[in-house]
Amino acid sequence: HTYKEFTQKVLPRVKRLGYNCIQLMAVMEHSYYGSFGYHVTNFFAIANRSGETVDLKELIDTAHGLGIYVLLDIVHSHASSNAFDGLGDIDGTEYQYFHEGARGRHELWDSKLFDYSKWEVIRFLLSNIAWYLNEYKFDGFRFDGITSMLYHHHGLGVGFSGGYHEYFSMGTDLDAVVYLMLANYITHKLCPGAITIAEDVSGMPSLGRSVQDGGVGFDYRLAMAVPDKWIKLLKETKDEDWDLDDLAHTLTNRRWDEKCVGYAESHDQALVGDKTISMWLFDKEIYYNMSCHQHETPIVHRGMALHKMIRLITLALSGEAYLTFMGNEFGHPEWIDFPRQGNNFSYHYARRQWDLPERDDLRYKFLDRFDEAMIHLEEKYQFMISKYKYISRKHHEDKVLAFEKGDLLFVFNFHATKSFEHYRIGTDSPHEHQIVLDTDDEYFGGHNRVKPAHSNKFPIIKDRWDNRNNYIQIYIPARSALVFRPLKD
Repeated sequence: HTYKEFTQKVLPRVKRLGYNCIQLMAVMEHSYYGSFGYHVTNFFAIANRSGETVDLKELIDTAHGLGIYVLLDIVHSHASSNAFDGLGDIDGTEYQYFHEGARGRHELWDSKLFDYSKWEVIRFLLSNIAWYLNEYKFDGFRFDGITSMLYHHHGLGVGFSGGYHEYFSMGTDLDAVVYLMLANYITHKLCPGAITIAEDVSGMPSLGRSVQDGGVGFDYRLAMAVPDKWIKLLKETKDEDWDLDDLAHTLTNRRWDEKCVGYAESHDQALVGDKTISMWLFDKEIYYNMSCHQHETPIVHRGMALHKMIRLITLALSGEAYLTFMGNEFGHPEWIDFPRQGNNFSYHYARRQWDLPERDDLRYKFLDRFDEAMIHLEEKYQFMISKYKYISRKHHEDKVLAFEKGDLLFVFNFHATKSFEHYRIGTDSPHEHQIVLDTDDEYFGGHNRVKPAHSNKFPIIKDRWDNRNNYIQIYIPARSALVFRPLKD
């Protein structure tokens, strides 16, 4: 999309679905289309292939009018090695902005690495932050490639187990850490309501604590282990062998009082060469059996059910914010690929097919409806930001996982074939419960197996169960999830 097309066609969709923030990628000028915007050649210019400066400003102003924050995916971890149109060799040397020799090159990314010990580098990058905040009115940044900045080894070939010696050692690039502290300080000083997000896979302690508290200053870190877990499960593990203990641990494993952005998948899975969750689930049937007029095959049945359940449990447990990559909310059937030599410079896959969920004859509409309902459920009850969370059940044989988050009670049955009647679910609430979301609802492409109970009031049995003071008894179909609210008044 151009900036204008995005303003006209995509922003209304974002608003309808209930999202209150967008992250714009590939905005900083980059010569190589196939780099996804990460080989920046001009830090103070926007990608002209997407439109004019005034068009981007109109996009941001329109988003603000809709109550939507706009974050820039900012790339300060490296720069294009281009000598003709980038910073590389700009003065005839390789070290004006970068480290000299091998330390100044990222071999995997084929790019140049900044020397954060130089005053002019700090001034250049901080001025870049101020430029986007003041000139374009961005509301903050997602800082790309933080792990590469934090360590001299750039995280390559290194596994992080959580030991402090892995984070605070001679392998830590202190100049980069100080720069990130300055970047967060300046961002929040210039724009007090700004949001900053760190893309870090290492789990660096204090990354999400304020500079005043001695931290690096980010508001959120990306929960990067979560999408890796989902892809690993779908790729390597049979449904009946899913380890719910391990899944729950991955979804909740984060440092105390540091906020995370949870997500089931991102652009990393949507790029050519990888596969999205929907493509893992539906495989080739995503092209041939998504019509509502066709019989629902076992593969499509499984895919529809798990796609909804995966997103819901990720939203509920993995962070204080939630991210989806454009189109994945309705199970977009294709990857993204940019014009490059390997595809004969084709634009065919440089797109998202927004018409798919709008077609009444395709099942994509059901996944889209569910995403909207899920996001609006969070908007109403705000369970993501609640510190109250208790996982009461992780039953390996039944494949049932249940937990309280905020004021709501979530129940997931991942079993492929077993449905359970009069199933006990523990809760600390002393009030009757009512269903507020059902993944098996026909409106979401389900089979209405729980529909008759949607208006029911589930009585509380005041007896301890699963270490909770009370329990309710429910019917939970195979491959479905239910969300309950206590009827406090």
